[in-house]
Parts: sequence; structure tokens; C-alpha cells
Amino acid sequence: MNDYIKSMREKIGNDTLLTVGCGAFIQDKEGKLLLQRRFPDGLWGIPGGIMEIGEFFEETVKREVYEETNLEITNLKLFRIYSGSKGFATYPNGDRVYSVQIIFLATEYKGLLQKNIESSELSFISKQDLPLNINSHQEPFIMDWVKDVETPVIK
Repeated sequence: MNDYIKSMREKIGNDTLLTVGCGAFIQDKEGKLLLQRRFPDGLWGIPGGIMEIGEFFEETVKREVYEETNLEITNLKLFRIYSGSKGFATYPNGDRVYSVQIIFLATEYKGLLQKNIESSELSFISKQDLPLNINSHQEPFIMDWVKDVETPVIK
């Protein structure tokens, strides 16, 4: 948990907290998408996380991707910005959040793919082979990727 979230939780308890999340569609040369199976819930999603105060969007997504995959992503393109009712989440500990999601596309990266303690698996997966157990909060943007929605749009 980042310092901002921890500090705010000390003040507001489990009440809804507004966050900004940044994630990345990382595609290999075959067009497959890097998905991460999260520990302990076993749900699949894209790498990413919560912005720290003072960070640029690009800094957040690069930091989170590196922490979760050991990959350095470059040449980022904005995919979409997501908001709306799907942005609400309640975690098992009772914490509630409303998150705006900034999603990037990266086709250039370097490093050796390596999972961290948040992941039980990392895998490049084709559109036809997507797992059924996708994180419900990320499903809207993953489905936009599947449909080849490329134009940056605010939703």
C-alpha cells in the first residue's frame, strides 16, 4: 500500500477514497497482451497501480509495471481514460475506493519478465485465449483492447 493511501485510511477509515490508477496494455511482437494473475485472488488483469502524490501518469505506470513485471516500458501511447460506475470497488478488508483509470499501450519494453509477490503468474495471452476469471474492474478496458478500440477516448 502506498503512503498516500495509508495516510488517508488513518483519517477516513474504510470510507470511499478517490484514487487514480494507471495501467498498461503491454503487447509483444505477436500482438499478445501481458496479463498478470494476482495473488491471492487468482484474477487476471493488466499491470498497474495507484498514483502517488506528485507523480506524472507516465511515471506511475512505468513504476508499477517495473515493480510487478521487471519490465521497463517505453514509447507509451494513451489508450483510454475510464471513469463511471465500474470505478467503485470494495476490498476484502472493507476499504472502499472510487478509481479513475488511465490506461496506456506499450509495444516496446526491455528486461526479463519476472513476477513479484503480488503475482502468481505473468503471461502473454492472445485475444482468443483470454482467461474467464478477469478482474471485473479491468474487464471494460480489456474488452476494449480485444475489440481493437485504439482511439484515445474518455469514458
